[in-house]
Amino acid sequence: MPHPNPTPPAKFVRTLCGVALLLLASACTAVRPAASPPPSSSPSPSTAFPGASWEATPEAEQAPACRRDLDATHEYLRTLDTTALMAVQDGRVLLAHGPVEAVSIVFSVRKSVLAMLYGKYVASGAIDLDRTLADLNIDDTGGLLPVERQATVRDLLTARSGVYHAAANGGDDAVAAPARGSQVPGRYFLYNNWDFNAAGTAFERMTGRGIYQAFADDLATPLQLEDFDASRHVRSGDARRSEHLAYPFFLSTRDMARLGLLMQQQGRWRGQQLVPADWVAQITQQTTPASAMHPAHTARRGFGYGYLWWLLEEPPGSPLSGAYMAWGVHGQYILVVPKRQLVIAHKRQVPVAGDWNVSWVGPKAFLHAARLLAAAPCRAGDAP
Repeated sequence: MPHPNPTPPAKFVRTLCGVALLLLASACTAVRPAASPPPSSSPSPSTAFPGASWEATPEAEQAPACRRDLDATHEYLRTLDTTALMAVQDGRVLLAHGPVEAVSIVFSVRKSVLAMLYGKYVASGAIDLDRTLADLNIDDTGGLLPVERQATVRDLLTARSGVYHAAANGGDDAVAAPARGSQVPGRYFLYNNWDFNAAGTAFERMTGRGIYQAFADDLATPLQLEDFDASRHVRSGDARRSEHLAYPFFLSTRDMARLGLLMQQQGRWRGQQLVPADWVAQITQQTTPASAMHPAHTARRGFGYGYLWWLLEEPPGSPLSGAYMAWGVHGQYILVVPKRQLVIAHKRQVPVAGDWNVSWVGPKAFLHAARLLAAAPCRAGDAP
């Protein structure tokens, strides 16, 4: 999960465990994602999709109790280092706070965006999630171990590859990685940028398309993103550590909200299925509960994981039950709350005056604001 500062890479420890584990693999039950269920709900026919710009919910339609809760959210956000927040309900702007048009880097939100891009190509057969790194001829500086090369693309998307080679960029849990070769692919969750970066390489290798061009054509153009500039996007990182580079995105808060609305509508946008609905269901289905995560501090956060999306483990009565989110360091979030037809995009812009080591809005603070918005009685039929 995102960290405020890059972490040092795990030590490269070559052991004989990989060979032993390969021999024992048939006796072990690897944790694999279940088959995707049908979407939990159909796209709402009452949703208003934005065109060139967003439509706001008229204040005249908002009851006093709704306005009270929205005002309370504004006041709470002023106590945080929030740059901007946009809440969208039924496709219309419920609340906008700060410069929602400001563009900045969103770090690990990139991973959830990549998951969205995968869907079209999984459906077409261009991407086979069960192909291994060996099948795709994916290796890395200094070489991967034989057991590591048995990891599948699915393992990369679920942070279960068992590959603990150094990543080209920090900001993950690599410092807590087990010894290389000690984990059979598919068995052990570790939030590891090597997996996520290699998933980008696998996407480009199987589709023959660059990530940013695919994003521009498949999502940015049909969604009419207002602030996306493809020219500023390039894969980055330290190629001396790993040949698989990161793929950062630069997005505005209001464009992040469009991505969230697409997810909330099960991949459908103005009559066009941009992301297959069953893929949206699959990537937001839990593959790893919080209790099965490593290291312990990650498990204690209380979030599950799907395919590059974080899943909130909330009780049924919570206003955020069933919600899932993209999450980037410093406080970049795209939260989708299906049962409330609600999307919340949040930005803590960095750098600040050239300084990258700045305070951030953590998930606890952000989700408090999200609960205020999800509980606000702003839809027809909501009890005040």
